[in-house]
Amino acid sequence: MAADAAHQANAKLGCGVNLGNALEAPVEGQWGMKLQPEFFTLIKEAGFDSVRLPTKWSAHAAKEAPYTIDPKFFERVDWAVDQAEKNKLNLVLNVHHFDELDKDPTANKDRFLAIWKQIAERYRSRPDSLYLELDNEPHDKLTDDLWNAMVPDALKVVRASNPTRMVIIGPGMWNNVNNRAKLQLPTDDRHIIVTFHYYLPFKFTHQGAEWAKGSQDWLGTTWTATPEQVAEMRRDFDKAANWAKEHDRPLYVGEFGAYSKADMDSRVAWTSSVVREARARAFSFAYWEFGAGFGIYDRDAKQWRAPLRDALIKTGR
Repeated sequence: MAADAAHQANAKLGCGVNLGNALEAPVEGQWGMKLQPEFFTLIKEAGFDSVRLPTKWSAHAAKEAPYTIDPKFFERVDWAVDQAEKNKLNLVLNVHHFDELDKDPTANKDRFLAIWKQIAERYRSRPDSLYLELDNEPHDKLTDDLWNAMVPDALKVVRASNPTRMVIIGPGMWNNVNNRAKLQLPTDDRHIIVTFHYYLPFKFTHQGAEWAKGSQDWLGTTWTATPEQVAEMRRDFDKAANWAKEHDRPLYVGEFGAYSKADMDSRVAWTSSVVREARARAFSFAYWEFGAGFGIYDRDAKQWRAPLRDALIKTGR
């Protein structure tokens, strides 16, 4: 029954969007994005089912035990959770950009668990529309083996106050789709949704991205849904679906997107194809992201980039 509940909960996540570049910045607004109440209303009215809220808790938690989270920051996250509830949007709340954990997992494990204890206890009474995601994109020194060893301890902390809440967990190497087979989960916990991120081919999705080394050389890369391009994407999604079926775990594409330096026709073709392949396999998904460099909403013009929005909402329905 619990496994069925996880699949049902994953279906409710449905079509989502990341509210990126806001609360996962070191300070909200530092990356040019501040959350506004109208964002949640716009997202709901457009037809989305969920939002993912990337959150850099480590920038707002004490460095020494008991690693107390700043009450003011907690209140800001409370507000965002309230906005999602008010607009009847499911919300995925994660730990994002915990850089110290990636660089030195052993030294930062206690802080990671303490942060999760506080988050889980604070939101224990929230409705099932709130999902908790343990860690965004484990990488660097946080290897697959170390991450697999850390997951049961983190789950134990969350389950102490949230025994049946849906928890989202992804594999190492940046939640790489090809690392899902290395992910090990407690077989007795069936209130889990597995996530992966999809930005392939990377030279298309990240062309011109200022933080990606060599990306200026990729400018002009197109993606036109040729049979070869679609077949390559389908192979990736089929492998993920086969793993999900074998382990009876629902899958959530927690991030995918093409940066604004790519031409719009290619972005729409690629986004439509990801959505089509995800829906065909009953994967939920959340586009990266709402209103910044990958954004589907132009905050200056106060209007949707309609072709991208429609690619997400209408494809495959």
